[in-house]
Amino acid sequence: MTDATPSATRHTPSLADTYAPEPQVLQARHLIVRADTGRTYDALRRLDLTDVRGPLVTAAFRVRDLPQWWRERRHGGSRTPTRMTVDDLVAESEWVLLGETQGEELALGVAGVFWKPVVRWRQVEPAEFAEFAEPGLGKIVMSLSVRPYGLRSLVSYDTRVTTTDRGSAARFARYWRTVRPFVGAIQKSTLRTIAAVAERAGAPHP
Repeated sequence: MTDATPSATRHTPSLADTYAPEPQVLQARHLIVRADTGRTYDALRRLDLTDVRGPLVTAAFRVRDLPQWWRERRHGGSRTPTRMTVDDLVAESEWVLLGETQGEELALGVAGVFWKPVVRWRQVEPAEFAEFAEPGLGKIVMSLSVRPYGLRSLVSYDTRVTTTDRGSAARFARYWRTVRPFVGAIQKSTLRTIAAVAERAGAPHP
C-alpha cells in the first residue's frame, strides 16, 4: 500500500531569513518581469537607485532627508550623488553587503536609529549582523531577489526591520505607521525600474 500523504515541502532560507529571521516588520513587494532570470538579475545588479522615480518616492526622500540636508547646508555637507548602485551604496555608506547568491538574491544591512529626524547609522559587519543586539538600535535588512515564473521572472523587494529592545520597538512602531506607504512606494518603483531595464535588454533592436 502506498502512503498518499504528501511529504512536507522543504523551504530553503533566503538571505533575508538568515539575517532577519524574526523581524518586527516585514514588507515585501513583487513584480512579474517579461524577461528571463538572467537578464532580470543583471538589471537588479546594475540598478541605479537615482533612477527610482514616482511622486510618493520623491516626497519620501524629501521628507526623510530634510533635517540632514539642512544640517549639511549650514555646515557644508556632501553633494547629492548623480549615480548610486548597490556597490556604490556599500562603498560610500554604513550599509554592508550581507550576502549574495549569484543570479538569485542579494541582501544589504545597516543598523542605527532611523526613526528620529536626524538619522544615526551604525555599520555592522555581516558575520555579526544576525546576533547584533546593542540596545537602543534597529536593524534593516533589504533583500532583492529573482526567481523563475514560467517564461518570465518574478523580482521581489523584501524589507525587514528588527529592533533590539522594547523602547526602540515602541518608537519604531509609531514611526512605521507614518512611513509604511512611502516604503511601499519606493519598493514598487524600484521593481518597476529593474523590470524596465531587463525588458529593454531583451527587446529586439530595430
